[in-house]
Amino acid sequence: MLCLVVAIADGDTLTARCGAPGAYRQLKVRIAAIDAPERRQAFGERSRQHLASLCFRQRASIQPLNKDAYGRTVAHVRCRNTDVNAAQVRAGMAWVYTSYAHDYPQLAPLERQARVQGRGLWSQRHPQPPWEYRHRHVQGR
Repeated sequence: MLCLVVAIADGDTLTARCGAPGAYRQLKVRIAAIDAPERRQAFGERSRQHLASLCFRQRASIQPLNKDAYGRTVAHVRCRNTDVNAAQVRAGMAWVYTSYAHDYPQLAPLERQARVQGRGLWSQRHPQPPWEYRHRHVQGR
């Protein structure tokens, strides 16, 4: 479906307005197969800004796959004819979410290349995966 991206929550989540004029519906989309740093985490804001540079106020092709535990639509997203999950991983702005990436074999080599070249979050000595950050953040409450 074709939509207009109206908000970027973080490096792997956006909001799009989909449907015909006068019959729009908002769709919160979690980009498939990647996990970006949380906004308060190192590189979180840069990851969000990179996604915004790709998609904000742009038409997006959204292919829904399923829903996540938070009710977001998990989808494959293209903005400006760019594969968004691959672009985020290539730029070092997201990890490959290996548990959910079996249909995206192109992502692992992109992550390895970003690591080797020290792009984005891989410029840090010991980048903390977002799932570890979330676990520690919840534990610390």
